[in-house]
Amino acid sequence: QVQLEESGGALAQAGDSLRLSCAASGLTFSSYTMGWFRQASGKEREFVGGVSRRGGITYYADSVKGRFTISRDNAKNTVYLQMNSLKAEDTAVYYCAADLSSSTQAMGVSGGIDYWGKGTLVTVSS
Repeated sequence: QVQLEESGGALAQAGDSLRLSCAASGLTFSSYTMGWFRQASGKEREFVGGVSRRGGITYYADSVKGRFTISRDNAKNTVYLQMNSLKAEDTAVYYCAADLSSSTQAMGVSGGIDYWGKGTLVTVSS
């Protein structure tokens, strides 16, 4: 059974940093493009960014570019989202996602996500 388990969500102040982790099990982790999405209350889910299978290519939404960094450790079956300079508008539930066939950029629009995590809440107060 495939599981993606996010952790690291917390209450933070504007300007703070947080690191989210997503531990994967039950799949060949290195075969999947991994990414992060987020959904704020009352809004549609938004693609935050993705990382390629070997970690060499990343893609970020304009809203987080320069502030967030996605990385992965295939030996630990874990993908990370480092969030710096947090803003109140970053408040959302953050979801980890695995996609077998899409590139890092296409992951956000392909509609072909194979697996989702259950999410972790990040709240940023201003």
